[in-house]
Amino acid sequence: MPRAPLIAREMLPPDRQPLYDQIAAQRGHVALPFAALLNSPEVAARVAALGEQLRYSGAAIPAEVRETVTLAVARNMRCQYIFTHHVASAKQAGLREEVVQVIRDVAPPRRLLPKEGVFVQFTRELLEEKRVRDATYAAVEHLLGRQATIDLIVTIGYYALQCYVVNALGIELEEGVQPLMPSLP
Repeated sequence: MPRAPLIAREMLPPDRQPLYDQIAAQRGHVALPFAALLNSPEVAARVAALGEQLRYSGAAIPAEVRETVTLAVARNMRCQYIFTHHVASAKQAGLREEVVQVIRDVAPPRRLLPKEGVFVQFTRELLEEKRVRDATYAAVEHLLGRQATIDLIVTIGYYALQCYVVNALGIELEEGVQPLMPSLP
């Protein structure tokens, strides 16, 4: 059971219901992390707007790269909800099963093609070391360009935020959804 109520549209005051509609518009629904964030409607709307910018409107990052770092963030932060829900998105974006497995199993990214593994490495360095090595940064900027590299960093931060929300509020997978990430010791 989540630590904060999951807010449905009708639970919001009438003047805040458009914020709910805004969140649902691009996604087609309000996922549980946003239903929990709606306990602070303006924050929920701003977080959702950033996610929309990164995922839908200003996609400077290729979808397969975005999903690679999303899975890597979720795995690093032990966030079953985000990991499980993004496996399907990753496969839809064209991510190879081997990439998903390397991330899921916390295996060395050198097992992947360099153009795949570098994004796993970048994410792990940023989250674990709190910085990115010059060689890793240069490789990513070479592949993506400056703007997309900046967007990549913000995407990692965005999904880290989502994982913090899910983990801190105890949001669990919906009934019937099978977890796709093993537990770490």
